[in-house]
Amino acid sequence: MSTKVEKSILVNVPLSVAYNQWTQFEDFPRFMGGVKSVTQLDDEHLNWVAEIAGVRRQWNARILEQVPDQKVSWAATEGATNSGSVTFEDVGGGQTQVRLVLEYEPEGLVEKIGDKLNVVENIAEKDLDRFKAFIESEGYATGAWRGSVAGGTTADEPGIETAAASRGDSGKAGISGKVAAGVGLAAAGAAAAAVGVAASKQSPDDTADVTSTPAPSASWDAWNYRQPARRTQGAGSLVGYGVHASDGDIGKIDESSDEVGTSRLVVDTGAWIFGRKVILPAGTIERVDDADRKVYVDLTKDQIKNSPELDQDTDFDDVAYRNRLGDYYGGFYR
Repeated sequence: MSTKVEKSILVNVPLSVAYNQWTQFEDFPRFMGGVKSVTQLDDEHLNWVAEIAGVRRQWNARILEQVPDQKVSWAATEGATNSGSVTFEDVGGGQTQVRLVLEYEPEGLVEKIGDKLNVVENIAEKDLDRFKAFIESEGYATGAWRGSVAGGTTADEPGIETAAASRGDSGKAGISGKVAAGVGLAAAGAAAAAVGVAASKQSPDDTADVTSTPAPSASWDAWNYRQPARRTQGAGSLVGYGVHASDGDIGKIDESSDEVGTSRLVVDTGAWIFGRKVILPAGTIERVDDADRKVYVDLTKDQIKNSPELDQDTDFDDVAYRNRLGDYYGGFYR
């Protein structure tokens, strides 16, 4: 049985800007969490690579219909049984209504658990929010393809039967493939939780690779470097170094402090979470590669993203905030 998700959002840019941005499929990773790459093979075919909670998936989709300033519809051809459409409506005043309709068939234990938790619906909503934030912050599209793809169906929305060729993957596409083929994959905690629940209940026929959490340690100290990091206080500034989580890059270090007992990094995440800076206690650092100017953290992007946010009105020296941050990250190590 298929599940249908319908979401819409109002974006404060003209119709052509919103539509043009959506045609730039290869730019999706810039505002869709978890999407590693989208390759446009030709006018009608896309190859997707996505990763969430350590589960990496690759699959193909076909554009069924594309009408400039009106609609893009698709169907999966391999790896994930889903179909859907995104439509664009000029509502005046330089605003555009973007409407998503996604229909999919949960396959395998991972997706069935996610379906019951409304994971796909939540991810779709968050990805539309990210699209809105991205295009409004830019104010213009990064490119445009104004060509058309003739529709192969007469219906406004393609039914799940248009993705029949992708059936039978027995859940191997996972939630990541299912969702990202539609609107892109939000790096949402809910999805990661669903994968984690599924991993604890898998049968031999339902397999998934799940990123392991850091090994617990009773001696873990949030505000001092771990021995494997081979970093000592006073070893030199890390400002400008890139930061790599276990499932991808998150940004560059904007500030660093090596003070004993409060060592931490402040990371500018850029477009990943739209300008928000995150604080990484020194204890989360797995290793530092000075040659490549890279810091490695053995946490996922979701785990970092969900950390307590530092309000602009709150100083880091606020003991309550620092304790809250340490307790949050300590949950992954202790």
